Amino acid sequence: MTNTYALILAGGSGTRFWPLSRDARPKQLLDLFDDTTLLNQTIDRLTGLIPKENILILTNQLQEEAVREVASELPAENIFAEPAKRDTAPAVALGAALIAARDPEATMVVLPADQLIQAVDSFHSIIADAISAATFSEALVTIGIKPTWACPSYGYVERGQKATITGTNLTNPAHEVVRFREKPDAALAEQFIKQGNFAWNAGMFIWSIPTVLKELTAHTPQLADFMHEIMNSSDIKATVAAQFPDLTPISIDYALMEKASRVLNIEATFDWDDVGSWLSVSKYIKQEANGNTTNSPLVQIDSQNNIVFTKSKDTQVALLGVDDLIIVQTEDSILVANRHQADDIKKLVNALPDHLK
Repeated sequence: MTNTYALILAGGSGTRFWPLSRDARPKQLLDLFDDTTLLNQTIDRLTGLIPKENILILTNQLQEEAVREVASELPAENIFAEPAKRDTAPAVALGAALIAARDPEATMVVLPADQLIQAVDSFHSIIADAISAATFSEALVTIGIKPTWACPSYGYVERGQKATITGTNLTNPAHEVVRFREKPDAALAEQFIKQGNFAWNAGMFIWSIPTVLKELTAHTPQLADFMHEIMNSSDIKATVAAQFPDLTPISIDYALMEKASRVLNIEATFDWDDVGSWLSVSKYIKQEANGNTTNSPLVQIDSQNNIVFTKSKDTQVALLGVDDLIIVQTEDSILVANRHQADDIKKLVNALPDHLK
């Protein structure tokens, strides 16, 4: 697939993983589960599907050095730092323009850098079908995750009838998207699950450059104009530096996906975890007695449902009479939090000294 490219979005703060994560090293740059980072896993997952020279990474200036270190196997020019934070729609438009400058007829895959997917063969099958669907139709293609519970923290995609696409025979069927539904309350999420035709929005998008440019022209002309400027620029870095900070911050869902003339959805057959908090990490580290999980040697008495994570995996941890805690130790910080407030760790970060953020 020499005319197929991947854009990996590797920005974000990852504040829910403090004290291990910092502004310059968010969760996609951490080795939470083994000796490789989530970004490394995202790159490696594309082996045999998209050539390394066609994989681009978009990050920010604060994290650029660490991203280059982690993704050293990619060409240096394939790693690009945004000059300002402008949400996902401008980021995707920038990535699409960088690809279009190389091949204006290319098909591109947009992937977050911070998701855990272990079934690589199934991932390849789904993405290959999505590439085929995008190539043989003027549609934007999304990947949906079959909901396992009524989660109010995810966006949802309502799937309609099976799509007809001339010129290709998909192993994994695509369905027409009826509409996108933003994060619902718990009761509405429960209705979605019972209805049976909703998927979680995984933030993975596949489309051809001509199709996405056409849709942006129709619905978000500022981003389409920006793409044309990049595609025709003799100094891309200078053009990005001058124009990107002036783009309106907006998500790709609001700017494009909810307005596009045709969107297709293919439901994933692979495992998927967006690793949103320390609670997610606890599912993949050692399970001890009484619901305790740890990546270090652990002794416990009268303690249950605790999550223990240490930067040095040889650190001995002892628990006595404590329940439902998250305990994380790094070289310069220790976090002790109630596991039921895992999502609020990001609020705690705002109160920290700047050198610890």
